[in-house]
Amino acid sequence: MPVYSAPPGAPIWFDLMSSDVDRATAFYNAIFGWSAEEPSADFGGYRNFTANGNRVAGLMPMAGSDTEPTNVWAVYFRSDDAAATTASVTEHGGTVIVPPMAVGDMGTMAVYIDPAGGAFGVWQPGTHPGFVEHGEPGTPYWFDEMSMDYDASTAFYRNLFGWTLEDVGTGGGGGGPDRYSVVHPTGEDDGVAGIMAAAGMFGEGHPSFWQVYITVDDVDAVLAKVTDLGGEILMPADESPWGTLASFKDPMGAAICIGKPPAGM
Repeated sequence: MPVYSAPPGAPIWFDLMSSDVDRATAFYNAIFGWSAEEPSADFGGYRNFTANGNRVAGLMPMAGSDTEPTNVWAVYFRSDDAAATTASVTEHGGTVIVPPMAVGDMGTMAVYIDPAGGAFGVWQPGTHPGFVEHGEPGTPYWFDEMSMDYDASTAFYRNLFGWTLEDVGTGGGGGGPDRYSVVHPTGEDDGVAGIMAAAGMFGEGHPSFWQVYITVDDVDAVLAKVTDLGGEILMPADESPWGTLASFKDPMGAAICIGKPPAGM
């Protein structure tokens, strides 16, 4: 099976903040076949999901709040110097939400908001390398940002991570909703993520957001399970040049996407 080691600036981890971690654990076990490690008391009850015996994603309980909880998946990119990345985020117009914080000997995390309003994080790996497989059932398929300000997003991440952005959309530079760039980290030929011009695709004031796609063998079968287990279909199976794609919410409201590779891949 393919071994993945995130190069600098590439997706390295993703995790879920959930208002019901036990129900989330059962749901994703049924949907993707994930298992969950025991929660860590040292790190606020954080637990790791595993696929094929390897850590694939994280799960953390929602902190107490007087407001409606936001169940959400977060995407992290590899940084080999989280402090330097944090300084660069500020320099290029982003906002620091969580400054670099050591997580034992496993690594260092930080969380930010980009100038288009999209939340993202970085992970500087120590003993925890992030996910180590992709493209296999139950492991990551793709990552992308639905950006409400495409020009701001592309400029920011190009400056922050040194990405090369390959414009594969048909918007002809107009910034329309059909505009899409594939992300190539410095020195990497393969694309690892994307940025889509999504202004107008959602309601007014909707923030930009990063999303993760999980590889599956049968999109329709997964969506049927989602419905049976109390989730909500956001986008039914859609055939595209990049495979069969779909998205849904888990029973607590966190959105995630799935993808099946095109025939022959």
